[in-house]
Amino acid sequence: MMILGLVKWMQPVHGYDVRRELLSWGADKWANVQPGSIYHALRKLGEEGLLREVATEQVGVRPARTTYEITPKGVDEFETLLRDLWWGNHQTNDPFMAAFAFLPALPRPEAAAALRSRGQVLRAGVESMRASMASAWIRDSKPAGVSWTYELWIAKGEAEADWCERVADRIEAGVPYLPEGLAGRDDWHLGEGQASHNQS
Repeated sequence: MMILGLVKWMQPVHGYDVRRELLSWGADKWANVQPGSIYHALRKLGEEGLLREVATEQVGVRPARTTYEITPKGVDEFETLLRDLWWGNHQTNDPFMAAFAFLPALPRPEAAAALRSRGQVLRAGVESMRASMASAWIRDSKPAGVSWTYELWIAKGEAEADWCERVADRIEAGVPYLPEGLAGRDDWHLGEGQASHNQS
């Protein structure tokens, strides 16, 4: 959807410019768009009739650049995908939640320390986004939706960082992990030698 939308917006456009624009948005971090897959995706969308190649040109010894436009079929597909994402409630998969499901497996001091560390990383990301929002790069060269997206990320980052701190406080205070009837199962933490290794 991202590639179709950018071609629709920027057409006629080289694959290089699509890649550069996506990277400038940080889409590799939040939209599962990997830089190395963009050219392959453009070709595949062309094979499916969603994009068409307008021209291929080569300047000097540089690799040939293909210019793309979106087809009517591509416009229909883009609008379908776009509306599905707007109106649907799609939850992202965060691997951390799988780890958190096994909270009792970590020694309490380590669990609290890991949560506090996660909170610090999130707050650092929030400060980075605040700096980006204040920059001319966002203010002068991006649509308003980009800065509004940063506002959403900042709000989510701050909320999760606050949650990490609250839960770490509860863990350190000794709040039981399980209801009283299941309390006997609240003792299966990792051994010291295993604590620093990923578990499958």
